Amino acid sequence: MTSFSILDLCPITENGTAADSFRNTLDLAQHAEKWDYNRYWMAEHHGMPGIASAATSILISHVAAGTRHIRVGAGGIMLPNHSPLVIAEQFGTLESLYPGRIDLGLGRAPGSDQATARALRRSLSSDPNEFPQDVLELMDFMSETPRQQVTAVPGKGLHVPIWILGSSLFGAQLAAAYGLPYAFASHFAPQQMMQAIEVYRNTFQPSVRMKKPYVMLGFNVFAADSDEQAHYLATSWQQSFVNLRSGRPGKLPPPRQGYLEQLGPAAQDLLDHVLACSAIGSPPVVQEQVRAFIARTGADELMITCNMYDHAARLRSFEIMAQLKDAL
Repeated sequence: MTSFSILDLCPITENGTAADSFRNTLDLAQHAEKWDYNRYWMAEHHGMPGIASAATSILISHVAAGTRHIRVGAGGIMLPNHSPLVIAEQFGTLESLYPGRIDLGLGRAPGSDQATARALRRSLSSDPNEFPQDVLELMDFMSETPRQQVTAVPGKGLHVPIWILGSSLFGAQLAAAYGLPYAFASHFAPQQMMQAIEVYRNTFQPSVRMKKPYVMLGFNVFAADSDEQAHYLATSWQQSFVNLRSGRPGKLPPPRQGYLEQLGPAAQDLLDHVLACSAIGSPPVVQEQVRAFIARTGADELMITCNMYDHAARLRSFEIMAQLKDAL
């Protein structure tokens, strides 16, 4: 049976602030817990006017403190921006505060441009071995018997689940080699999804952390009480994505009637590509689209994301998805 979770990019709307975003994030997390979603993740991005989750571990603590039992985590921490020891200490602290509820997803992208990455005070190494070695170092810091001279306090001996995130075959190969669960960013980069799933499952090596492969896939859901309303509400995210890929990142704009019809062929092709892993529509339409995606991929878990301008409409979208879970 496929599990359902939430990825919250903590969107900042055109008329909003980061403080508004954080209030909405906690409200959505509390509703997600009531609706029985499996986990609630936030992602590290920097220098993005429309995304408020830069200090990801702090925001995880904010959400975990305001909920009771839902798992909370990072989807993910961009490890090139940090020393493994710092992340071991941060997530050791979170696990100590909220035992049994914390997840740590790791990505190898900086989550920013090169200028921002330099401002984060990490070297911009092109060595492809650096990320795998950093993952091993981090896992060692959090093991029962670390081999390193320095001890992560807190962190040592705490069993925080570690995930590998990716949008290419590299992450699939790494997760399989290390025996870790794998999350693919199909909600915005679906091109290599099926090949990555196949590589991961076929080459998975059982480990003390995982005995068999486990695949989580990102999936966009824009659900509303009518197809027309759902497609209208989805235009906020569509505008935001086109603006980002056009070099004009900004806050999440309000929805626009007729937006898709106004786009040129290149922008329409871009959205058609990204929308390959999306469901937009009324409950019956969303149910059928999600069912088809699960049948095609065999996903163990879907990480649902939904960037809508209106918070109440966004809540309604996740509520509809929660109501469909049993049928799916």
